[in-house]
Amino acid sequence: MTFLLSHQVLDEVLKKHGIKSNDLAGIDRLFGGADGYYWYHTMRHMCPRGHEIVWDSRAAIRTALQKHENETAAEDEVKPQQLKDEHLAAIAAALEL
Repeated sequence: MTFLLSHQVLDEVLKKHGIKSNDLAGIDRLFGGADGYYWYHTMRHMCPRGHEIVWDSRAAIRTALQKHENETAAEDEVKPQQLKDEHLAAIAAALEL
């Protein structure tokens, strides 16, 4: 399987589901429940506007997102959040080509 992340893809996912970018509860639901918005924002942050990231597996998505989370948490001197299976499943479903 192939998964594509970009600002455009994320915007299209929201539009497809009728969710506005300021609808935190809607984004939470779309991306796996509580903290879904957090992971959505993490994806937007880790992929600069105009760029794309391509992954070939859910494991690669998990590794990349958790690595980014760990690095930014260390910079902020806070404990990193752990990507839950329900978030990964929702993210993969949204980004699958």
